[in-house]
Amino acid sequence: MASIRTRKGSSFLFIDFTYMNTRCREKTNLTDTPANRKKLAKILERMEAEILLGSFSYEQYFPKSDKVDYFEELGERRQNLQSGAPLFGEFVWQWFNERCIEWRATYQEKLRIVINKYLIPVFDKRAISRIDRADVLAFRASLAKVTHKTTKHTQSATRINSIMATLYMILKEVSKRYNFNDPTVDIRQLKVEKSDITPLSIDEVWRFIGAVRADFKNYYIVRFFTGMRTSEIDGLTWEHVDFEKRQIKIRQALVNGVMGPPKTINPLVRLTWLHLYMKHSWHKRK
Repeated sequence: MASIRTRKGSSFLFIDFTYMNTRCREKTNLTDTPANRKKLAKILERMEAEILLGSFSYEQYFPKSDKVDYFEELGERRQNLQSGAPLFGEFVWQWFNERCIEWRATYQEKLRIVINKYLIPVFDKRAISRIDRADVLAFRASLAKVTHKTTKHTQSATRINSIMATLYMILKEVSKRYNFNDPTVDIRQLKVEKSDITPLSIDEVWRFIGAVRADFKNYYIVRFFTGMRTSEIDGLTWEHVDFEKRQIKIRQALVNGVMGPPKTINPLVRLTWLHLYMKHSWHKRK
């Protein structure tokens, strides 16, 4: 039974009540007078009615209380128990561990950063089945306000789309498992403006090659005229160079010092006249 009381040595009233099987005592700024007790009794009566109906919001009545976060999390857990779905922070790593076998190490690290830096701080203790379309759109809008520490620039549309893609994958999977509507359906990606591309002219390419150190000339010639990615040419070994067929077989890539599969599986690069420069590097190796 709820009551209105005062603590020994204090003239201010506090409310003593039970919510979610937890005893709560919240102080007020009302002094102990008959008028204030009457006023507080009406508030307490309304609180008890809302608790009974299941519409009570602890934060609404006691926004500065240290119990707000506790009851918010407890409420999320109760909602999840009813739906059978876990909290976001619990499911996200289950999903990651199940799917990581499909991804390269570099992509795994990229997702870890997105999850830890952006998703967990916002959704960690949320009942995943209660994340709705409005929550997703609000989160996306908040990303547009994030600025880089050094440049103070906001996130690009490409970066925001990348972060949101991770959230979409997680919510799509959990909605299938626990049979609720996917809140990300029909949410389009942000429009990405096409960047102006200003490649070097052939003359500029040869001027560049002429200016680099001698031991890097063949490297850059092959890079410029094959279009190989940095990771692909850095991970290239001689066993994947076929001088007879004049081909480079792209079978691996070096990223952050770790050798792994390339982004594009099983491509071949025709060497044509470039094999002369490759052979030159091969002979120098010997």
